[in-house]
Amino acid sequence: MSKLTLQDEALRRRTFAIIAHPDAGKTTLTEHILLAGGAIRAAGAVRARGENRRTQSDWMKIEKERGISVSASVMTFEHDGKMFNLLDTPGHEDFSEDTYRTLTAADCAIMVLDAAKGIEPQTLKLFEVCRLRDIPIITFINKLDREAQDPMALLDEIASRLQLDPAPIWWPAESGNRLRGMVEMGTGRFQPYARKPAGSAEDVPHPEALPLADAAQYFEEGEHQALLDAQELVEGGYPAFDRQSFLEGHMTPVLWGSALRHFGIDELLAAIGEWAPPPKVMKAQKGPPAGTRNAADPVALTVEPGEAEVTGFVFKVQANMDPNHRDRIAMFRMASGKFQRGMKLKVQNTGKQLSVNAPIMFFASDRELAEDAYAGDVIGIPNHGVLRVGDSLSETGLIRFAGLPNFAPEILQRVRVKDPLKAKHLKKALDGLAEEGVTQLFRPEMGSDFIVGAVGQLQFEVMADRLGEEYGLEVIFEPSPWAEARWIGGTRADLEDFMGKYRGQMARDIDDDPVFLAKSSWETGYVGPRNAADASGQPVMETGYLRSVA
Repeated sequence: MSKLTLQDEALRRRTFAIIAHPDAGKTTLTEHILLAGGAIRAAGAVRARGENRRTQSDWMKIEKERGISVSASVMTFEHDGKMFNLLDTPGHEDFSEDTYRTLTAADCAIMVLDAAKGIEPQTLKLFEVCRLRDIPIITFINKLDREAQDPMALLDEIASRLQLDPAPIWWPAESGNRLRGMVEMGTGRFQPYARKPAGSAEDVPHPEALPLADAAQYFEEGEHQALLDAQELVEGGYPAFDRQSFLEGHMTPVLWGSALRHFGIDELLAAIGEWAPPPKVMKAQKGPPAGTRNAADPVALTVEPGEAEVTGFVFKVQANMDPNHRDRIAMFRMASGKFQRGMKLKVQNTGKQLSVNAPIMFFASDRELAEDAYAGDVIGIPNHGVLRVGDSLSETGLIRFAGLPNFAPEILQRVRVKDPLKAKHLKKALDGLAEEGVTQLFRPEMGSDFIVGAVGQLQFEVMADRLGEEYGLEVIFEPSPWAEARWIGGTRADLEDFMGKYRGQMARDIDDDPVFLAKSSWETGYVGPRNAADASGQPVMETGYLRSVA
């Protein structure tokens, strides 16, 4: 039983996401942060062979086979008096929906850059999402054990392309086979790097840190003086770290290391604990109970982490983490209060009450019962289709948090099952995957085909794999006549008029909202402006890329 106040418990939480371009070493970094935090005893190698080809955060069959992350996972561990909630996200752009939604639950982001490649396209996209959500960013430049770009060139790229002031916390002494270690700015503390012996299966521990002035034995001729000169130049040429500027999104502290060789990881974990913000104040609305007639408009408010009422929102739903039990887990990010096992919570948009008797603390696919949780924590709520992505939960059922991003799909395909006798099973399976946000499902008003929408082609491969593994369905994806899907909205009369004109191109999504299916982007551009606004000035067709989940 905690003796700390709600505010004190919230202040010791650190909820952060790790973002990166594919192959920047994000999943390996996740493993080694868990190792440094004492949460695991050995890190899995993503590219290892046979039974070792797995990591703690990649638990799906397709992730183990391909060595990539395709689903966000949550890992909770306690270290140095603080509670860390680590959100590992997919790096592949085809799964950007999952990543963007997960970022809504994070208070801070760790941006991982490949020391040889710098800022890559997907990193830039994810950074823009962080900027939109005012998420402060810690930069970790990875793979120093390989040949890297000039460190100053990397910092200049961060400054020019991201419009962030880089504040180097450490500075590397060379890279690749010449990597000697790194020096801490301000203190002059030098952390030596120990190279893995040739032919050895085990890494050797890195030596203890010592003052740079006393570290000449770790350098070859001229290198020690070169690092002393570089330290002086960097301290004079780059701004010192300012936490307030970091929290406001103007500055990023820059750390260096090699996740694979567990170098620089302890320093990164210490930086997260010291600088990453605790759970933030969240914007919300308070409205009447669901189903109230002639209800007043919702009132805008802010939810403080130290408030007594338990509130929060679902940012992800994951089914079949344990295929033996056909489980369905909603990942619930707490915004305030003290949750206790057995507590009753209400869903804001439906008014349904849930008794949460078996809440879960996550460790990727492993789990344990959570007796209590506080603002900033992520807990799993088992349910059978009651909770959806974007749902807000609270004790009163009156609090609603801002919607999560939902995406207009870029690829639309028909899906059918090879065995016609399993058509009913296909509908149920597709509904389940759509509720998770794996893909989007559209049912045309005319015709019986299911249309599946996704941001990227790899999502269809994951979908086919999961339908086979979890539901025993062998499916075929076929080209559809549709190229784009756009949600429509407005007054009832405008909607009926629009749907009457384009009956053959109308469909319904999983929420039964009307969707216009276009044969090309030209058609979207042609139809959209002609139906751009109803009499009240409200848009009929949402032609933007993002919309919010209500």
